[in-house]
Amino acid sequence: MLGALLAIAGIASAHAQDCPDTAARYGEAREIVRDLHRIVAPNGVQESYAARIGGIEQWLTVRGQDRANPILLFVHGGPASPAAPTLWQFQRPLEEYFTVVHWDQRGAGMTIARTPHEGLGETVRIQRYVDDAIEVAEYVRRRYGKDKVILVGHSWGTVVGMHAALRRPDLFHAYVGIGQVIDTRENERISFEYGLRQAKAHGNAEAVREMESIAPYPGDQPITRERIIIARKWPQYYGGLTAFRDESTYYYRGPRLSPDYEDRDRCAINQGSLFTLERLLPEFLQVDFDHVASFPIPVVMFMGRHDYTTPSQPTANWLERVKSPYKRAVWFERSAHMIPWEEPGKTLVSLLEHVRPLAVSGAGAPRE
Repeated sequence: MLGALLAIAGIASAHAQDCPDTAARYGEAREIVRDLHRIVAPNGVQESYAARIGGIEQWLTVRGQDRANPILLFVHGGPASPAAPTLWQFQRPLEEYFTVVHWDQRGAGMTIARTPHEGLGETVRIQRYVDDAIEVAEYVRRRYGKDKVILVGHSWGTVVGMHAALRRPDLFHAYVGIGQVIDTRENERISFEYGLRQAKAHGNAEAVREMESIAPYPGDQPITRERIIIARKWPQYYGGLTAFRDESTYYYRGPRLSPDYEDRDRCAINQGSLFTLERLLPEFLQVDFDHVASFPIPVVMFMGRHDYTTPSQPTANWLERVKSPYKRAVWFERSAHMIPWEEPGKTLVSLLEHVRPLAVSGAGAPRE
């Protein structure tokens, strides 16, 4: 995800270490998770399949206790870090009120594991991901008989989601940004300053030396992969990824227990990070939604108080001045960047209070 590209700062290497065969060691535990997550409600839906999106087969995972519920389309971060292999950690309560669709984007997870990606390098561009997101939204609303869906973006996925909502507002009841990217360069500056400040406060000479070696950051120098690695490392170490933690093992190793992801799918997370990162980085560094003065659909921002991966203050500032049919800022006081994992209860309650009423006829206005 940087400020959205977590892969730069650790996900790729973490998943690379997580790729030996785990079937024998974790098979029994996976079966327990699989049984717990099996949807048996008569009107429920539990499907995982490939759909033709953007000229290639892309993988969708769909789960919900009642097909009558509104669809929530989750656009994951990365750009190649699918949420599907860790959905078992936070999603079950959401499935009682939403049909949740996870989409493994081009170059990610089950999509890259099952779709030959030779020759796809030229399609790894922000605009292509936006086109894909729109196609996915159109596909699932047809397949499940809905007029619109709720669009949720996390981290890198907020870049895709914002563009999709601005281009095709007719497809969406509302847009929810989690770890929203507004201005990449401003995010980088705030994150770096936090990391350096924390390193000095903790007397961490190694961190101070590393960070000062690239200061001022981002400054006027190119934001290279090497500079980003250093800039991302220490803010995340000091809780800017997951609040109050210096590691996020629960997330990095979570796919080992996924009942849906086999070893090849899990190992493909690392493969996808390597495949997409260098191709998307130049464009990503130019992302700036600060000029967007009006938003055509209701917009709700979930903001981690301790998020220094995509710092929340630029999002709060943008939301205060944007014009929209409905807007709401929701602060998560015990979260950094991984809000659904860190505060799943408040995530559910916030979606029920501020978002679901926008998609359910007769449910009344969302709570202010």
